[in-house]
Amino acid sequence: MAEILEVALDGALKTQMMYRANLSFAQLNEYLRLLLDLKLLAKVEGSGRAMYRTTSKGARFLQSYKEIQDLLTKERGPDRNSGNSGFLVKRSSQAIYKEPRY
Repeated sequence: MAEILEVALDGALKTQMMYRANLSFAQLNEYLRLLLDLKLLAKVEGSGRAMYRTTSKGARFLQSYKEIQDLLTKERGPDRNSGNSGFLVKRSSQAIYKEPRY
């Protein structure tokens, strides 16, 4: 969700979000529905193509998400191999913290 919101900060097409967030079309549509329902993302019609833009509520969510990531990184300590922290993954109605794979 955070990847989609990040990509859509200045407005983005579905294709851009799909590739930059590394999602399938079906996954993207599921997340878009959720983000639109939560009012974290807005659909903007223009020039015959639907664009999506992160709302102010979505930007606040993104800021909070980044703060949580920073907190988890500090709690866990620095990753000596890549500097890469883990990430949250949606599984049904739960968010699970996953360690990166190398």
